[in-house]
Amino acid sequence: MELRYFFALIILNLSIEWVIARNNHTFPDGFLIGTASSAYQVEGAWNTNGKGPSIWDNFTHEHPYFVVDRSNGDVAADSYHKYNEDIDLLNEIGVDHYRLSLSWPRILPNGFSNRINRDGIDYYKRILNGLREKNIEPVVTLYHWDHPQILEEMGGWTNELIVEWFADYSRIVFRELGDKIKYIATINEPIMICEGYAGTEKAPGKKILDIGKYICLQNILKAHATAYHIYDEEFRAKQGGKVGIVIPCPGMFPKTEQDTEATDTGYQYICGLVAHPIYSKNGDYPEVIKTRIGENSKLQGYAASRLPELSQRWIQYIKGSYDYFGLNHYSSFLVEAVPKKNGSLWYNDCGVKLSFDPKWPTAASSWLKVVPEGFAWTLNKIRTEYENPPVYVMENGYSDTGELQDHKRIDYLQSYMKSMLKAMYQDGCDVRGYTVWSILDNFEWERGYTEKFGIVNVDFNDTNRPRKLKLSALWLKNVIRARRLEPIIDAAPIVLSL
Repeated sequence: MELRYFFALIILNLSIEWVIARNNHTFPDGFLIGTASSAYQVEGAWNTNGKGPSIWDNFTHEHPYFVVDRSNGDVAADSYHKYNEDIDLLNEIGVDHYRLSLSWPRILPNGFSNRINRDGIDYYKRILNGLREKNIEPVVTLYHWDHPQILEEMGGWTNELIVEWFADYSRIVFRELGDKIKYIATINEPIMICEGYAGTEKAPGKKILDIGKYICLQNILKAHATAYHIYDEEFRAKQGGKVGIVIPCPGMFPKTEQDTEATDTGYQYICGLVAHPIYSKNGDYPEVIKTRIGENSKLQGYAASRLPELSQRWIQYIKGSYDYFGLNHYSSFLVEAVPKKNGSLWYNDCGVKLSFDPKWPTAASSWLKVVPEGFAWTLNKIRTEYENPPVYVMENGYSDTGELQDHKRIDYLQSYMKSMLKAMYQDGCDVRGYTVWSILDNFEWERGYTEKFGIVNVDFNDTNRPRKLKLSALWLKNVIRARRLEPIIDAAPIVLSL
């Protein structure tokens, strides 16, 4: 080869590598970047203007000792009264979309459709209209852990009637607010909701043997599918929105080279129990999990599996009930198989043990390890498991103790976005939106106000709940404006005068 051709080839290869590297930091046209909150965590006004009590109102009032700092969401960030200020904050940052949730008991105080709280409907109309006026796309979650307490007294998610109750609630939301919403998430994190029936860390704080969480899970799947079909059959033609569910899926890495199969089993138990019935080609629960819970149930003397069987009618009804895959991703696990001996139970119903690599950095939340490569692993797992559905990342974020100069949060977001873009450009994962959790410091469930996820600081010691942009908000503003990952900035936070 002549020398000039040799050098030309080198230059060409370098140019291609440069283009790939540049693309891996640039967001494609139409890609949505935004941030999020949920009703109970930010609204406050827990008993204002006709709102009924939710399970989290009851949980924190009746059992304050289940929350680390004995706090609650009675006032929270007071977004019920400060929603206009929050919309201005979102506009200042320049987000493409804002994910919020609706409070079921604010709309239906007693949980049923015979009593609609017009103040609740009007409150959400004002928010949705305010977002639209600022060209911010609302992404609305129908249920983010806070159903009416009266429904819980009738069994909550362990009562199959809740499928009908949720259907009635969903239909009212679609009818009253659906023309203002193009992205709808039915239910946020079913697995975490159902932990509320397996212990005292989550509302309603019931330990119903080792059965309650699986009954809860099945009813959530049925409720989601029912709401999806209601929208599809009664509202889609006129409103033209997209409906999905939001599932938490961590990354999975084998603890040893021999544990590669365990990563799939771990994924199927944490993510696949919800995702497989909806997104897989055949529907139903993952076979490996069905088998192992069934074997454990038999050994424990149950007449049937603790994971209730889905009928063929429900399998077909749930399968395909999506327009997108809503993903919450924060961290990863090391996974190892736990061998089963004759006559013994499968460990934790799935036969795998989860742990952390001690080298992984830790956020303020003990469970949140910084493992950006786990994000790409998860996106690729979804791509290969479910024929590459459209994915909207609904939550990804970092907790600290409230620093305004939150460099570690910026480092986390930058590294995770980079991993996501690599999965998109190099692996072909169909990701269409990314959402930072969260817009505000808020009530973090059983951790109260001890862990802060916000890119905006809220002073909970001040009755006015003043807000301040953190450094991460300014960084995100630059990313959105440039439509690519920008160098990490170093500047003082700005106090907004609104």
